[in-house]
Amino acid sequence: METNGTAAPIPANSPGVASSPADYLARAVQLAVENVRNEGGPFGAIVVSADGRVFEGLNRVTANLDPSAHAEVTAIRNACQGLGTFDLTGAVLYTSCEPCPMCLATSLWARIDRVYFAADRHDAAEAGFDDAVFYQYFEGGPADRAVMPVAQETLPTDQRIAPFTEWTQNSARTEY
Repeated sequence: METNGTAAPIPANSPGVASSPADYLARAVQLAVENVRNEGGPFGAIVVSADGRVFEGLNRVTANLDPSAHAEVTAIRNACQGLGTFDLTGAVLYTSCEPCPMCLATSLWARIDRVYFAADRHDAAEAGFDDAVFYQYFEGGPADRAVMPVAQETLPTDQRIAPFTEWTQNSARTEY
């Protein structure tokens, strides 16, 4: 495994490759432990594509100075690159810990069919990875969103929708 969190796809029928959710979760946990030993975060993830190919991902937030380089996102990126598509319909994500809201959203955007996780958000919080404020941001009310206010600024309609106008008029666009 390279230190940037990328890996070549592994055929599911290769010797020693997992075949059950528990096996894939055990491998994700093993990746997380190995990643800590290599100065990465304590998270590992695996995407198993609809055709059975396996793509691994590691948490490289501090190593890459990239707050979006969570193990789940890295595994999804690797799967998309390896499969040549942004649509992972039929794929399953196995992760060493309950996905944060960003990773859940990425899974939804990638059209992942199902997610399995080992440790939960409370286990992560006990180790110093407390994402409660992020969950509250989406689940709570306006007071919970005060940590990062989001507001729409008024622009003329033509200017505001210009990117979408350009998009809908572009016959060469790739729908998603």
